[in-house]
Amino acid sequence: MNKIKNKYYNRSRISEKKFREILKYFCHDETASKTAIYTSINRNTINKIFNEIRQHLFANNLNLQNKDDGEFELDESYFGAKRVRGKRGRGAAGKTPVFGLLKRDGKVYVEVVKNCTREQLLPIIQGKILEGSTINTDGWKAYDGLVLNGYTHHRVFHSHNEFARGKCHVNGIESFWSYCKRRLAKFNGLSDEKFILHLKECEFRFNNRKQNLYKVLLEIIRKNPLN
Repeated sequence: MNKIKNKYYNRSRISEKKFREILKYFCHDETASKTAIYTSINRNTINKIFNEIRQHLFANNLNLQNKDDGEFELDESYFGAKRVRGKRGRGAAGKTPVFGLLKRDGKVYVEVVKNCTREQLLPIIQGKILEGSTINTDGWKAYDGLVLNGYTHHRVFHSHNEFARGKCHVNGIESFWSYCKRRLAKFNGLSDEKFILHLKECEFRFNNRKQNLYKVLLEIIRKNPLN
């Protein structure tokens, strides 16, 4: 089959019209298997395109690239293997730790980390949040001393059954974690390489949940076509 001119997908054998159709199914969060049926295109080809879209989102991630100010919620979550009996707290064996920052009335930023110690988290916080901003967290010890780093810091202590105190809570970022885990559960396990791509896809979908996802993604790919 000869290659077809497609401004969204370099060196593609798929027409622009067909690519737009595939992209719409991606935006509707259809599986590759169903998209292959709907478009009459081989499932392996759809998987390849979906993976390239995710790689594109990861490479062109614009969320909280620069420092920002305002009011934030910080939290960590664990993905992957089931908790091992007897292992409790941050860092349960076999799980992948992910750190997240949510600007209230704004966007979320997530990053896979080696662990959830202060040494790991503080550089990310200082790289994304301007001094003078307000930060809401739970009682995890890695957040000790944020006031000394120039932030206004409010905490709720889940260990004391405290989950909200006025505007002090981390309900927003915890809602994002719930969304991620519900969405990722349908993939029945992901390699480390694919996990980060799907995680960043969740970030993108969440941050653009009030937008027309298809139009947003089409514009991104138009400016930087897939290869």
